[in-house]
Amino acid sequence: MTKSKMSPFVKWAGGKKQLLDRLRERAPVSFGTYYEPFIGGGAFLLDLQPKNAVINDVNEQLLNVYNQLKIGTEAVITVVDKYDAVPCDTEYYLSIREAYNRKISAHELDAECAAMMIWINKHCFNGLYRVNSKGLFNVPYNNKNSGSSINAENLRTIGHYLCEKNVEIRQGDFEVACTDIKPGDFVYFDSPYVPISETANFTDYTKEGFSLNDHKRLAELFRHLDAKGVYVMLSNHNVPLVHELYSGFNIDAVDVRRNINSDASKRVGKEVIITNY
Repeated sequence: MTKSKMSPFVKWAGGKKQLLDRLRERAPVSFGTYYEPFIGGGAFLLDLQPKNAVINDVNEQLLNVYNQLKIGTEAVITVVDKYDAVPCDTEYYLSIREAYNRKISAHELDAECAAMMIWINKHCFNGLYRVNSKGLFNVPYNNKNSGSSINAENLRTIGHYLCEKNVEIRQGDFEVACTDIKPGDFVYFDSPYVPISETANFTDYTKEGFSLNDHKRLAELFRHLDAKGVYVMLSNHNVPLVHELYSGFNIDAVDVRRNINSDASKRVGKEVIITNY
């Protein structure tokens, strides 16, 4: 059966669209349930399209989009189209962002909130998702009055896939999300990046951030799952700390472009794809 082509509904830091060919060729030929504890934009999930999957993230708003697309894609499309019907400028963008932050504060996880996130992602600076200490979205306007914020058919295809296949959506810590993985299952870790330089900060896609200790916990989990007989794949920056954390496993360096970086001179670099098989 031919797979329907799908692509991420958001631009996400560390998105794996450009790495898909190399991830796909390194995936196990067969496996049980697919796990992705840092789902982000879900490029690999949407490319691989496993029949049984568990996806997880700490970002409540991101997961709400997946949930709403699974529940009823048309409701999300209708709201995005309503926002797109108004020409965008700074004032309009800030009004939608303010309304979105009210939703965040109230934990109103509905189709409107999902539509706001998708729309804002297309109109904010560089597609960044950044929040302040209160968990409120604070990325400025990108000053572009573009066309449609969505590919409606792509959203419908994603919604159909999430609904028709056995895709469980979880929210929480990556370690908790992996507690029921069985031998023969396949997990792909697309975690927040280890900083390239020692002066760089660890990521803040959520107000809690992702610390050095979290990266060490992840490496320990990688080794635990390896010992359990699970197929494990991970991608990250090609930096000494990553090589140290995952010594003994297969580490392949690949060239990438980092389009999310505001400094064009820093948009080319190397990442690693690490496997235990």
